[in-house]
Amino acid sequence: MNRTLPWQVNAMRHSPTGSDRFFVLSSDQAARPGRMGRVLLWTMVLLPAALLCGCEAPREDGGMANSFYLNPYKNLNNLGRIALVELNNSSGHPQMSTDLTDALFMALQKKQLFGLTIVRQDNPDWRSLQENLDSLQALKQLLTMRDTLKCNGLLIGTITEYTPYPHMTIGLRLKLLDLTDGQLVWGLEQIWDSSDRSIQKRIRHYFSNDLRLFGPPPLEEELVLVSPLKFGRFVAYEVAETLDREKR
Repeated sequence: MNRTLPWQVNAMRHSPTGSDRFFVLSSDQAARPGRMGRVLLWTMVLLPAALLCGCEAPREDGGMANSFYLNPYKNLNNLGRIALVELNNSSGHPQMSTDLTDALFMALQKKQLFGLTIVRQDNPDWRSLQENLDSLQALKQLLTMRDTLKCNGLLIGTITEYTPYPHMTIGLRLKLLDLTDGQLVWGLEQIWDSSDRSIQKRIRHYFSNDLRLFGPPPLEEELVLVSPLKFGRFVAYEVAETLDREKR
C-alpha cells in the first residue's frame, strides 16, 4: 500500500468539475517525474504567486477595520445634533488642535449623519468636558450638559501624536458619547504615518475616488505627505468614513 505524505494531500482543493474531491498524489507518482506530477507540482508553486499578483484583498474600511468601534445597537441618525469638542493635544504642537478639529468638522458634515456644533477651547465648559470622562460622576455631569449644549451627542478626543518630519505622523484617540444615556456610540484610536505604504495607497484612493481637485493628481498626493493641513484633511476623511454603517 502506498502511504500518502501530509504535503501530498490537498494539492488542489476543487476538481475542474466543481466537486469537492481531493487530488492526491501517491508516493510513486510524486517520486516519478511524469507529466502529471510535473503539472501538479508547478500548479502548487505558481498558483499562490498568481493569486498574490493578480488579486487584491477586499477593502476593509480603507485600512481602518481594526482601529475603531461602532456600537451596533445605536443609530447615529437618532442623535440629531452633536457637540464636537475641540481636540485636546498631547503632541506639543498647539495649532494642530484647531486645524484637525476644523478638518473633522468639515469631513463629518459631508457625511450628513447629524448636525454639528464646535465647543472651542476658550469655552468655559471645554476643560470639564475633557477631564475624567470615564468616571461615573463625570458621566452623570454629561447627562446634565445635554440641555446646556443643546445636543444629544458629544464627540471628544485627543491628538496623541504629531510629527511633521522626517515624515508626517498623526495619532488620534476619539469617542462619541450618547448624552441621553452616557453610552459609547463610537470610538477610534489610530496612528497615520505618511511613510507607511498602505497609507500612501489610501491617499491615492482618497484622491481618485473622493476628491475632485484641479492640478496633476501625483503632485497633490505628494503635497498631502508633506502638508500638515492636507494630511490632516485626509486623516479627517478616514475618520468620518468609519461612521458610515452602510459600508460595513
